[in-house]
Amino acid sequence: MRVDVFTIFPDLVEHYCEGSLLGRARHQGLLDVRVHDLRAGAQDPRRSVDDAPFGGGAGMVLAPGPIFAAVEAAVPPRPLYLLAPGGRRLDQRVVEELAATGDSPSGGFSLLCGRYEGVDQRVTDHLVDGELSIGDYVLGGGEVPALVVVEAVARLVPGVMGNEASAVDESFSSGLLEYPQYTRPAVFREWSVPEVLLSGDHGRIARWRRATRLRRTLERRPDLLEATGALSDEDLAVLEEFSEEPSPGPGAPHP
Repeated sequence: MRVDVFTIFPDLVEHYCEGSLLGRARHQGLLDVRVHDLRAGAQDPRRSVDDAPFGGGAGMVLAPGPIFAAVEAAVPPRPLYLLAPGGRRLDQRVVEELAATGDSPSGGFSLLCGRYEGVDQRVTDHLVDGELSIGDYVLGGGEVPALVVVEAVARLVPGVMGNEASAVDESFSSGLLEYPQYTRPAVFREWSVPEVLLSGDHGRIARWRRATRLRRTLERRPDLLEATGALSDEDLAVLEEFSEEPSPGPGAPHP
């Protein structure tokens, strides 16, 4: 999987991508993240990439010249997405679509990080293939959203996760939030791990996890269930089986 990132802060992106899961994936040859400095496409001695907007107004706009030059020199994999507020909202389905581009002839996709008041409209009209957004709020630029995209997609690249089942069980992978997780000790400050997890009955544990996923989603993100339709008879059965279980909430406050 190859992902090219175009930014005016290449060191920021590069540093993050060298750490933890992404760094290991890169060194193992599973993930090819190439970071490009948009200033490399600038033609003036100051390596300027922005200018004042025509018609007046606050702030600066990323100019088309350096962006076109940087992208055309790199010949990145397509599609090329601009990280922008008006883009398609990133969710797990979009992440899965982006991960699937690893099997395409281009072998991946590319990201363009906006900055300041945005990019010249001619970049949007004639260079990028689409836009992505990570939410309805304003950030200083597209670098953080780009890193969100890269990390979310990398987890779905075969071999990146130590346990491939981890990506399947996580929140949103099947339209539900993840079940609560516990580790040792079995009792911490008088708070005990649910008895079912200590039972050794893997069938019952699986049903309990399904029930807690359903209950969590019903309580916290009912919109996710509305998108997938009504609960199945099997879902209703596991909810009934574990109806006496306490709700898997955020936990009691520390004393």
